[in-house]
Amino acid sequence: GATLESPPVTQQADDLIESMLRPEDKENDSLRARFARNARRAQLEITRAIEELDGGATFREDAWEREGGGGGRTRVLAKGNVFEKAGVALSVVYGEMPLSAISVATESPEIIAKAKALAGDVDRLPFFVASISSVMHPRNPFAPTMHFNYRFFDFDNSDDNGLWWFGGGTDLTPSFLNEEDIRHFHGTYKDVCDKHDPEFYGKFKKWADRYFQIKHRGETRGVGGIFFDDMNDRDPERIFEFSRDCLSSVVPAYTPIVEKHKDDDFTEEQKEWQQMRRGRYVEFNLIYDRGTTFGLRTGGRVESILMSLPETARWEYDHKVREGSPEAEMLDVFKNPRDWL
Repeated sequence: GATLESPPVTQQADDLIESMLRPEDKENDSLRARFARNARRAQLEITRAIEELDGGATFREDAWEREGGGGGRTRVLAKGNVFEKAGVALSVVYGEMPLSAISVATESPEIIAKAKALAGDVDRLPFFVASISSVMHPRNPFAPTMHFNYRFFDFDNSDDNGLWWFGGGTDLTPSFLNEEDIRHFHGTYKDVCDKHDPEFYGKFKKWADRYFQIKHRGETRGVGGIFFDDMNDRDPERIFEFSRDCLSSVVPAYTPIVEKHKDDDFTEEQKEWQQMRRGRYVEFNLIYDRGTTFGLRTGGRVESILMSLPETARWEYDHKVREGSPEAEMLDVFKNPRDWL
């Protein structure tokens, strides 16, 4: 008999988002609706590419709802051939945001001042946030971890009051130094940046190096990539196009690197070092990551927020790397961020 083909990704994404948005979020083909639809499309396309690369496990999808309004879809692949854990989370939430949460969500004094002025005597504002975030943790110590997050914050009547912004970025966390891989990753994002603004790459690369600092260790989490936040300095349509291109570049920036290293030979000692770096990953996410702290403070879904954590990690007391070793070389990069291009 004939098999029914599932509808194309675009159609699947549009149908889901249609059901998740309120009527006021969809008026005049709004940016809220288009950002959310694109995030869902990217989630489906990226998870499909990762499943293909893994060749073993598939993504399980969870639907969840937020008490204050909205919800999301979390897709997680676990115990795969190539990936220990890979997750991509979509979240479309709305409701009332306490002013205290706004100052966690943004570091921009202008945005915070604007929000306070708008709120007046009330300590909360009606908001809408659509976001997609992901972390991929491969098994092989020579295949790097990758993270991305793209989000759009919008407040009611933002056309008039200007209270909206975009944030995002894609970054790489290897355990061992391979300059060719890092140049490929950074180069892919520099191309995207250059297409939109010649100043973006230099600015957002430095921002990633600053943002992914594990301050108490004096190290970066990885080798960065790009990161931007509180972005509302130009036409929102142009920023949306930029973030859309960044999302479309996740697969070409990352999967060739994993493809190249997924079957590399490694020792027990190299696996332990990867686990130590995973420990650093956990430290950064729980202490400094703005998405994590914002999510936990606004009553987000804990499983989705902590999806970014690796399945296994290691903390060894007073661990020292051997001088001149590959581990020492990698650690030097984390302590002194480099320019790759």
